[in-house]
Order: sequence, then C-alpha cells, then structure tokens
Amino acid sequence: MNVMMLLEMAASAFPDRPAFTDGSSGQSLTYQQLFDGARLQGRQLLASQASRAVKLDVSNLGTPLCLFASACAGIPYVPLNYRLTDAEIGKLLERVTPAYLVTDAARVNGFSEHAEVTSQSSPEFVAQSQSGGDLLTEWPMDPEEIAVLLFTSGTTGEPKAAMLRHKHLVSYILSSVEFAGAPEGDAALVCVPPYHIAGIAAIMSSVYAGRHVVQLPNFDAETWVDLVVQHKVSTAFVVPTMLARIVEHVAASGRSLADLSCLSSLAYGGGKMPLAVIQKAMRLFPDTDFSNAYGLTETSSTVAVLGPDAHRAAAASQDPDVQRRLVSVGQALPGVEIEIRDEDGNLVGADERGEIYVRGEQVSGEYEGRGPVTDSEGWFPTRDAGSIDSQGYLFLLGRADDIIVRGGENLSPGEIEDVLLTHAAVADVAVVGVPDEQWGEGVAAAVVFKVGQQAEISALQDYVKETMRSSRVPQFWEVWPELPYNETGKLLRRIVRERLGAAAAEQ
Repeated sequence: MNVMMLLEMAASAFPDRPAFTDGSSGQSLTYQQLFDGARLQGRQLLASQASRAVKLDVSNLGTPLCLFASACAGIPYVPLNYRLTDAEIGKLLERVTPAYLVTDAARVNGFSEHAEVTSQSSPEFVAQSQSGGDLLTEWPMDPEEIAVLLFTSGTTGEPKAAMLRHKHLVSYILSSVEFAGAPEGDAALVCVPPYHIAGIAAIMSSVYAGRHVVQLPNFDAETWVDLVVQHKVSTAFVVPTMLARIVEHVAASGRSLADLSCLSSLAYGGGKMPLAVIQKAMRLFPDTDFSNAYGLTETSSTVAVLGPDAHRAAAASQDPDVQRRLVSVGQALPGVEIEIRDEDGNLVGADERGEIYVRGEQVSGEYEGRGPVTDSEGWFPTRDAGSIDSQGYLFLLGRADDIIVRGGENLSPGEIEDVLLTHAAVADVAVVGVPDEQWGEGVAAAVVFKVGQQAEISALQDYVKETMRSSRVPQFWEVWPELPYNETGKLLRRIVRERLGAAAAEQ
C-alpha cells in the first residue's frame, strides 16, 4: 500500500485526461504525463541519495510531481511553508537532511550552501520530468513507511513534524473517495497552501477520482472567480476567510451568477465558519452543494463532514436544535470514531463540552522523534474543544487550551463569539482571556464592525447578557479593522491575546 497506487490506477483508467493545470502559467500535465514524470523523478531522487523530498514553493505542477515521486522513491515528502523566513526554513531543512529540495528559482542558490541539500527549481524539476528516460517500474509497498512529514505551525514552540504513513493516507482516500467518480471534464480548483494537509488531501482525492485540478498559487477572490469561469470548475475547497471574500466580491461586482453555475459543490474548513457567511453564501449559490469538513494534520485530513443535505435541512428548519447544526462540522466519516471527554478523561453527555478525541485507521497522532500521542486504545487527543448533540453532530468550541478561567469558572470563547456574531453590526470578533487581579482572568474582545455600521460597546455587552450569564460578558473591548488570520483561515488567537492583554494592562 503506497500513495503511488492512487496515481497508477488513475493513469491506467484515463491516461489522456488532464490531471493538473497551473492556473498562473496555464501549463498542464495529463495523468499519463504525471505518472511517467513521477517515476522518472523518483529515479532522480534515488540517485541523489536523499532521505527526504522537500517542496518549498507555491502550488504548481511541481507539487503533485514531488509528492508522487517521493512515494515512488520510498522517501517521505516534506512540504515546507514558503512564507517562513530563510532562517526558519534553514532550521527545518537541518532536521530533514539529506534532502532533495524543489523550490522557486529565486531560492535555489540561497539554500545550496546547506550541507546535504540538493536544490533544483520547480520549473526545472517539471521540465526534467517530461524529458524522457528510464522510469521506475516498482516502488515500496510497505504501508508502515512514512509518506509525508508535515511540520506544525510552531506558534507555541518548535514545530513538530507529524508523521503520516502510507496506510493512514490511503485509508482516508479509499474510505472517502469513489475511484473514477469524477466524470470527464470535472474540474476542481485548489487554492489552499501545498504545505497544509488539505492541500495534500486535495491532490490525492482528486487523482483517485480522476478529476482535473486547477491550481491557484496565491488566492484572491477575483482570480478565483475568473478561474472557475475559465475552466468550468465544478468543485472547490476554501477556508472560511476565502469564502467570505468570494461572497463579497461576487455580490459587489455584479457578476452574473449564470457564469458560476458550473460550481456544483463547494467545501470549506480549516477554521470556524461564521453563521452569517455561510447563510449568505447559500443564498448567493442556491444550487451549489455546500460541505463543511473538519480534520487535522494528524488525522490525514477530514474526520467529520456536514454534507449538502444537512446544510439545506438546517437552513430550512424551524427547530432551533436543527438550525444550529449549520454551524456544526457534521458527523464522523465511516470508519472514524469521535468522543468528547472531560479533563479526567471521562466521556461526557450530549451537548456537554469537553476535548475531542478521534480514532480510526487514518489517524496517525505520531510525531518524528516524539512517538505517538495516541492512548493504548488508539484514541488521539485533538486539543480541540467541542460537543456532540444527540444525533452525533459535532460542534467546535475552539482549542481546549483557549478556555478562559474566570474566578474558577471555565468560559468558552467560542460560545461568546457565536452570540456576538449574530449582532447586526458585527462582522467578526475574537474573545480571549486576559490577566485580571481579582478574577485571575478577565474576558476581553476584539470586534470588527461591518462596513458602514457601528455599535456602542455597552449595547454589545447588553446583547451578550441577554443570552448568557453576566460572567461571560467581555469587560474589556477594542475595535479593530480586521482580525489576524493565518493563510489557512485559522484565527491567530495568541496574537489577539497578546495585544488585548497589553492594552488591558495599560488601563
């Protein structure tokens, strides 16, 4: 079992079908060209005696080539965050040498000084893959071998390298994707970064389905819409901040929705989706099937999905318990188990808050040099807080360590944010805990107002108080033009906490 088998099956079934197109250059590879190119470059990786294949560049044709060539060579694929500084990248490279580095042309010389690093530009790597030569005909099939090493963001310390074995990734694809399920002409637009698990999963799932992938290296709403129209894109995956910008652009530009009628399905995930955004998106694209996907690097991508039927049922229902499912991440995928546990590791009841635990064949929960963090029964502690309702719908409530402890009472930032986001003037909000001499932690909020709208802070406090206990009402507020998010749509809560904490201390 090796991820290369996914590409081998696709190339055998539809060799001449377009596989990947670089949305910037327009250059394309068919499935046969990708298959042959991966086998040729797999031989190149073996000849270099590298132990890792490293990709340091935006999404382009070199991305799927490098992923499958590494699988063919039997060495781990390591995509790095190209937005990091050279010093940060250098430290990560030192952890994966000897390495074969595929990067943008401007960076090739900059990293050639590193010992045990063979560098090549992405354009050269792609061109070489199509130059002809002896192709590898066999590749390792041990499911226990490491397929991908994916570094965490490292926002709270040294980045950890999550180890995803071939068995984890292939298990996820086989359980969630129908082979050759995409009809000819079906196209997917991929705009998530290639160093994110969603980007890796998008490559493998699209290949197994036989779908044409159009790559958008750097997201902006106008270009995204243009590519949808140009390539008649039928499906795409975005993070919540991207969807918000797409909705704003389409609504403001007056673009004909008929041009976007090809978009039959749209998946989102990677961060919390504001209720107002998904409601507006569903109104704007009434014939599009929306899906919300929840997963982690350590779980080989998605473990729970709120599908199109559940979206429509929640939007149309008059039952409050069903309505609220529109902000859930749905139910567990087949073969995946999800539990909610309290601080002592005990299971909690329906709608009770706790930490999310996940178990399944696709779950790794293992880090290089640190070993697995799964328990003796294979359960992985996600460090995400959440709850599950009586019908198995999972609700995310932020990170488990984001809990605000005020006077011994545990407060969920996500619950307070959900209330504030229903206010007519609020576009976005982040709630965090800040030091408080009397209560240990106080509740602080950074709020972003909708364009042309404002609200008095006292009015917002009253709004929260109408729904929740007074202890949950933020006592310190700041109005910001925007909140800090990373490129995958996750709120950088640490930055919010630092800024609000410093401002509160000055008062």
